[in-house]
Amino acid sequence: MRTGLTPTHCPYCALQCGMNLRPADGPADGPDVAEVVERPDFPVNRGALCGKGRTAPAVLARAVRLTEPLVRDPATGRLEPAGWDEALDRVAEGLRGVRERHGADAVGVFGGGGLTNEKAYALGKFARVVLGTSQIDYNGRFCMSSAAAAHQRAFGLDRGLPFPLEDVPKSGCVILVGSNLAETMPPALRYLTELRAGGGRLIVVDPRRTRTAEQADLHLAPRPGTDLALALGLLHLVVAEGRVDEEFVAARTTGWAGARAAAMAHWPALVERITGVPAPRLREAVALFCAPDSAMVLTARGPEQQAKGTDTVGAWINLCLATGRAGRPYSGYGCLTGQGNGQGGREHGQKADQLPGYRKLTDPAARAHVAGVWGVDPDALPGPGRSAYELLDALGGEVRALLLAGSNPVVSAPRAAHVEGRLRSLDFLAVADVVLSETAALADVVLPVTQWAEETGTTTNLEGRVLLRRRAVDPPEGVRSDLAVLHGLAARLGGWEKGFPTDPEEVFEELRRASAGGPADYAGIGYRRIAEEGGVFWPCPAPDHPGTPRLFLDRFATPDGRARFADVTHRPAAEETDAAYPVVLTTGRVVAQYQSGAQTRRVPELNAAAPGPFVELHPRLAAGLGVAEGDPVAVVSRRGRAVAPARITDAIRPDTVFMPFHWPGEGRANTLTNPALDPVSRMPEFKTCAVRLELPVPEPAPADPAPAAG
Repeated sequence: MRTGLTPTHCPYCALQCGMNLRPADGPADGPDVAEVVERPDFPVNRGALCGKGRTAPAVLARAVRLTEPLVRDPATGRLEPAGWDEALDRVAEGLRGVRERHGADAVGVFGGGGLTNEKAYALGKFARVVLGTSQIDYNGRFCMSSAAAAHQRAFGLDRGLPFPLEDVPKSGCVILVGSNLAETMPPALRYLTELRAGGGRLIVVDPRRTRTAEQADLHLAPRPGTDLALALGLLHLVVAEGRVDEEFVAARTTGWAGARAAAMAHWPALVERITGVPAPRLREAVALFCAPDSAMVLTARGPEQQAKGTDTVGAWINLCLATGRAGRPYSGYGCLTGQGNGQGGREHGQKADQLPGYRKLTDPAARAHVAGVWGVDPDALPGPGRSAYELLDALGGEVRALLLAGSNPVVSAPRAAHVEGRLRSLDFLAVADVVLSETAALADVVLPVTQWAEETGTTTNLEGRVLLRRRAVDPPEGVRSDLAVLHGLAARLGGWEKGFPTDPEEVFEELRRASAGGPADYAGIGYRRIAEEGGVFWPCPAPDHPGTPRLFLDRFATPDGRARFADVTHRPAAEETDAAYPVVLTTGRVVAQYQSGAQTRRVPELNAAAPGPFVELHPRLAAGLGVAEGDPVAVVSRRGRAVAPARITDAIRPDTVFMPFHWPGEGRANTLTNPALDPVSRMPEFKTCAVRLELPVPEPAPADPAPAAG
């Protein structure tokens, strides 16, 4: 058993809050493996933690997690305990057999935004070098891919926040679009509180009056799926009221004429009709945003998880550019990344079209550089593969086997019941995870792997700050790291084990070489430096480089150094309401649960606070249906049906219902959601779909048994 206090980071969201861990005094297999101790020196959270972070050690307990490999018995169909050699042999045989019968691209790999940089890097390398498959993507595609695409299009570089969080309170105004920080990232709410305390103004855009919206100076509640029209309407008013920063536009941007023309076609009365936001509120928002010398727009999943998410984010970036609120101190556009390593997870090779260092897989120079680090022929590297939902949709068809790590698409994917069916149709499924998630329960082989406090590795938070998680406790006997899993499989699939070390620092050193010279350059970042400095901002091309906390102050990362306006116009959601499905469903999170809930649902304190799903609806909608608080309500879309208790509140629009997506079973919200994809980012339209509400018909009571004769 390890002793002492270990500085590390929370395993959950992209804040990556700092914490200290102290091993508990009790037995190693007891319920309390470690305790969290405040770490006030880490600048992001300054010691503050939400309930999820504070209770994170509960998932380390043996009773709630996997501690030995499981293989499916072909005779009984049940998962049974097995040794590691048997389990890895089965995985290797399953992947090899499908590859030999159907080709390399019949084998897929699906990763997760919670994997460390080292694991994400090794997984991408394993897919392309050992398996030779193009079919790799990860659940981060469902997180901020639309914002990433818009960031790339406008600025030539994607980093969630191009400035540290400490800059937010120093801005004059912040527009927060589609984010409920009070529940999704509670320690970050202090930045908005400090903003207002210092005289800055806060505008929140959300169809619900959330705990975050209650903090705002102005709350705009548009109909879900209309954020693009809202942003265009605000830009229209900026032009009409003479608030354009003409000098900035001329000196540091390109494409203004097209963006201006598109905005002028979205006059206030039209935008009010589309969004439901009154025109006077639009004018108030523009006045608040343009009055101070500095301002920011921060987006999250609300505007991004749409089939037009890239264009929607582009329209909000246009607002920043037209007013000169970009590339200047305390101003700019930023995305609030969701998953713990959603930023680093896509930078280093899990994404279908990217190589380490955020290099494009289609770039010959990028292929040559990475292939040189890997010791392979650049021509041997496969090209881009399917995006996340397209990969899941292809399972059982063109993709016959899947290796999945750190994701639970049975709960988290759109059109989830369909995705579950595709997973069941595979020839072979192997899952590496900490717990027996709903997806792992379908696998042919389940591999128990170490988690955050049991391993060392790096993550990259929403600011682009590369951090070091440290091993604080020993994992249970029978558990191995994901790096050890890949090492063992690489050895069995052609003798590649030397290219897949199990030491995370050795993997990171290779990642540094692979990223060198790329957009996300980690070459100057090492474990020792991260530990000494409390994190290093990329790009950092050399050990003597200070890192880059603030991007774009001198020039943007485009070839000509200018930011590019997006020529975008409003279009309807992929699925509009009609007589059969007259209500809009939107989805999101609650404070006590995280993502698919695979881990947080195993923590008693969190489960007591949020024990199950619900349907949030307006009193007017509830009255029309004859529903009272707590009554079961069936929500039906063209893809499925979910049932959950009613939660009646006037904090939501009367034409909209909300469901959190953390639970499986009959309340599985993602059974309903629409997999329509953004044409650029391939983001599914989680945030809006057409539904109807029904009162579920009760199951008939079983008949009494017939009385005995005589």
